[in-house]
Amino acid sequence: MKEISSKANKNYKLCMQLALRKYRDKYGLYLVEGRNLFDEAARSGAETAAVFLRSDCPAPSFLDVPETYVLGKKLFDGIAQTETSQGIVAIVKKKHYSEREFFSLCGDKNVLVLDRLQDPGNIGTMIRTAEAAGYGGAVIMKETGDIYSPKAARAAAGSLFRLPVLFADTPLEALGVLKAHGKRAVATCSDAEACYYGADLGSGVALLIGNEGSGLCREFAEGADMKVKIPMAQGVDSLNAAVAAGILMYESRRGPQIPQTASFYFRNHKIGLDNY
Repeated sequence: MKEISSKANKNYKLCMQLALRKYRDKYGLYLVEGRNLFDEAARSGAETAAVFLRSDCPAPSFLDVPETYVLGKKLFDGIAQTETSQGIVAIVKKKHYSEREFFSLCGDKNVLVLDRLQDPGNIGTMIRTAEAAGYGGAVIMKETGDIYSPKAARAAAGSLFRLPVLFADTPLEALGVLKAHGKRAVATCSDAEACYYGADLGSGVALLIGNEGSGLCREFAEGADMKVKIPMAQGVDSLNAAVAAGILMYESRRGPQIPQTASFYFRNHKIGLDNY
């Protein structure tokens, strides 16, 4: 291990730069912080370029990284992205997938499509939920927030190391690629006639999730193969984007679709479906 004693150190300066998206994009690298995320990266086989340890932080027993640096507390605090850091920050290389590689890994599994989402907590949570729900990958539209930002990476809780990600520039491009690989584009729209629990979302679906404020763009809403909605009580017109995505993604785990299930539930609990 090498010691860093100055902010002028080139590797320290790189770590500082990677707090900004333009440098993450430029170098194809991003930061992960904390023992749990570092452990996830190691277990997942993520390519780690360098590790920075606070001087009072013991090195992980399985640490096998070409470049490992030890920093004093003051210097380490300059690169830490959390207020109560666990004393370890790593630089990880982004994984890049071609269209062919992405869909080969996804197979007939569902994929998540993020359209202009901005909140890093929402973005990371959706990627984590997609993996947990058995989705094969995620398609990230151009104007979506950076999935590799420190906050998004923390919210993804290791899923970024495992879930394949494909980037697309325009909705028309994304829809064409999805169709070419046999995925049915399902749009989440409040004006849809079908409720999600009556739709077949089991496999081969590309679930389109739109911006937190404005929802899906017109091209996705009009080009989708199917539109579904999540019924809500009177007076409530929307859900948090990550919550809505989680409900819809986990529908794929429910098994055979039984549309009358919801009606049966509401009827037996004396709740009027007209309110939903």
